[in-house]
Amino acid sequence: MDLFRLDGKTAIVTGGGRGLGQYMAEALSDAGASVVLCSRKLEALEEVRQEIEGRGGKAHAVACDVADPDDVERVVAETEERFGAIDVLINNSGATWGAPTLEMPLEKFDLVVRVNVRGTFLMSQAVGRRMVERGEGGKIVNIASVAGLVGGHPDYMQTVGYNSSKGAVISMTRDLATGWAQHGINVNAIAPGWFPTKMSGGLIQKFEEKMLEGIPLHRFGEPEDIKGAALFLASPASDYVTGQTIVVDGGQTAW
Repeated sequence: MDLFRLDGKTAIVTGGGRGLGQYMAEALSDAGASVVLCSRKLEALEEVRQEIEGRGGKAHAVACDVADPDDVERVVAETEERFGAIDVLINNSGATWGAPTLEMPLEKFDLVVRVNVRGTFLMSQAVGRRMVERGEGGKIVNIASVAGLVGGHPDYMQTVGYNSSKGAVISMTRDLATGWAQHGINVNAIAPGWFPTKMSGGLIQKFEEKMLEGIPLHRFGEPEDIKGAALFLASPASDYVTGQTIVVDGGQTAW
C-alpha cells in the first residue's frame, strides 16, 4: 500500500469545491497529501476544506480563475508559501454549454475552450515550471472526458465546444508527457463517463434510462470510482505510466 501513499506531498486540485474535484481532493488527503483547493467560488471550497480538516487532513482554499495567468501564478505561489513544493496537480476545473451545433453561440464555445483548454495549459505550465526547477519530478493529472473520445449523442449531448475541448486536453496530455518526461514529470489524463454531478445532474435526471442503456455496467459512476483512478495517477504506483488517458466510464466506450 506504500505505493499509493502521498505523505509529505502537496497537491493542487482545481475545481475542488464540488463533484469530481471534491472526491479526488478527499482521496489525495486520505493518502496523506496536503491539498490546495481552487476554483472561482470560494464558499464551496471552504466547505470542502472544513470537511477535509475535520477528517484530520491539511487543506487550503483559494479563489482562482484558471484561465487568468495572474490568478494561476498567485495560487501556485500561495501553495508553495503554505505547504512547500508542489508534487501533484489535478486539472479538474471545467465548463460546458449545450446547444445544437448549428446554433452554438460563439461566445459560449469560446468560454468553454477558455476554461477547459487554456486553464489546463496555464496551470500545467505554472506548476510544470516549478517542478522542472526543483528537479524532483511530479505528477500532473488532467481531467478529460469520454466526450473527447467519441461524438456526442444527438438526443442529449450536443456540446461541441465541450467535446472539442476535452479532445484537446487528451492531446495536450500526450504532448506535455513526452516533453517533460526528461524531467521526471508524469502527465496523464482521466476520461470519466457519466457521474452524477452539478454539471451533469440535469441531463441524467432527464435521460437516465437512455444513458444507462449505453453503459455496459448499467450504472453511473460513484465517488470511489474516480478516487481510485486519481490516486493511482498521483502516486508512485503510476511511476511508469505517462501520456495515457484512463477511461472510467463503466464500459461506455467499449461498445
